[in-house]
Amino acid sequence: MPNEMATIRSVMTPLPHAVDADAPLRLARQTMLDHGVRHLPVKRGEKLVGVLSDRDLKRALDPSLGLPPKDELFVEDAMVHDPYVVDTSERLDTVLDEMAETHIGSALVVESAKLVGIFTATDACRAFAEYLRSGRTADGDA
Repeated sequence: MPNEMATIRSVMTPLPHAVDADAPLRLARQTMLDHGVRHLPVKRGEKLVGVLSDRDLKRALDPSLGLPPKDELFVEDAMVHDPYVVDTSERLDTVLDEMAETHIGSALVVESAKLVGIFTATDACRAFAEYLRSGRTADGDA
C-alpha cells in the first residue's frame, strides 16, 4: 500500500509571528532578531497582504540603494506583495516543487483564509532530516 502524501500542515511552523504592513521596518527587523526568524507574514488588519524576508529587509536598509533613511521606511516598502499562499491541506510535494521552481524561501499557510502557519526552507530541511532518520531509502523502501 503506497504511503499517503504528507500535507503542509504536518511540517509547517504553526502560529508564526507576523507584522503589520504599516509598521516601521526597524520594528520588523527587531521582531526577526527577537524570535530568530527570517520570514514574517505581513498583514493589514486581519488580511494577509505579503511576506517580508531578512533578504528583503537587508536590501531595503542598504544605503547604496538611495532609499529614504531607515527610520522613514515601512514594512510595505520592502515586503513581497504577492506571497506564495497555500491551504493546510496542500500536498507537501506540490509546495516543495513550487518553492524550488520559483526560487522562493517560504509559503504562508492558511485555513479558511486565516494565517495559521509558515513553511520555510529551514522547515523543509528539518522535515527531510527526519525522513532520512526514519530509515527509508531513496526508492521509498523501509
